[in-house]
Amino acid sequence: MDRNFTPKNGLSAALEDIRAGKAVLVYDFDERERETDMTIASEFVTADILKRMRSDAGGLLCTTTPHRTAKELGLPFLSDVFWNNREEYPLLGLMAPNDIPYDNTKSSFGITINHRKTFTGITDSDRALTIREFVNTVFEETPAEDRIKELGENFRAPGHVHLLNTTPKLLKTRHGHTELCTALMYMAGVRPSATICEMLGDNGASNSKERAVEYSKKNNMHFITGTQVMEAWEEFLKITGMDV
Repeated sequence: MDRNFTPKNGLSAALEDIRAGKAVLVYDFDERERETDMTIASEFVTADILKRMRSDAGGLLCTTTPHRTAKELGLPFLSDVFWNNREEYPLLGLMAPNDIPYDNTKSSFGITINHRKTFTGITDSDRALTIREFVNTVFEETPAEDRIKELGENFRAPGHVHLLNTTPKLLKTRHGHTELCTALMYMAGVRPSATICEMLGDNGASNSKERAVEYSKKNNMHFITGTQVMEAWEEFLKITGMDV
C-alpha cells in the first residue's frame, strides 16, 4: 500500500498516526448522526486498544470491510441475509431497515464472527485476535477461493465481532463512519479495514462534538471531521485513480 499520500487540508498528521497504529477520532456531519467514532487501523488492534474503546468510547465495536472485498468473498450485508429468508421468517421482511432517519441506504451491518481459537469470543483478547486474523486473511494476495476456504476453516459465525460492509464506490452514496474510516485507511496506505466505536457521554447519549474535541486535546489524539475526509478523499482519487 502507498503510504506517501499527503493531503492538502491538514490530515497528514492524522494519517501518520494511523500508520503508526494510533487511534484517531472521526466526527461525521452536523446533518447526519452528529456522532464521533474512535477508530484505528484493524491490523493494529490489540486487547489494550479495545479496552480503551470500551471504556472511553463505549459504543458498539465494529470492523469494516471494503465492498469489493466483501463481495468477492461472499461476506453479505446482514439486511440481505434477513431479506432473503423472509419467506421462512416473515418477521425479518417486516423489519427491513428502510426508514433509517439519518441514512437513505440500507444498514452497513454485515455478519458477526469469532475466530475458532477464541473461547467465548467477547473478551478484549478474543476480539483482538478475531479482528487481526480476519484482516490478515481477507487481504491476503491469494485467489478468493483460497481466502474463502481459510475463512471457513478459521472463523465461525455468528460471533462477537460485528462486521460492517462499505457501499460500492466508497463515499459516493453513503457517508457514514463505515465509509469515512475505511477511506482514511486507504489514504494512510494500511490495510483498508477500520475498527470503530461510537463515543457516548456520561448521560448515555452520544458525546457532543465539543466534548469529543475536548477529549482529543486531553489525550493528544487527532479529531477529524467528515468534511475533511471527503475533501482529502476526492484529492486521493484524482491522484491515484483508485476505483473502490
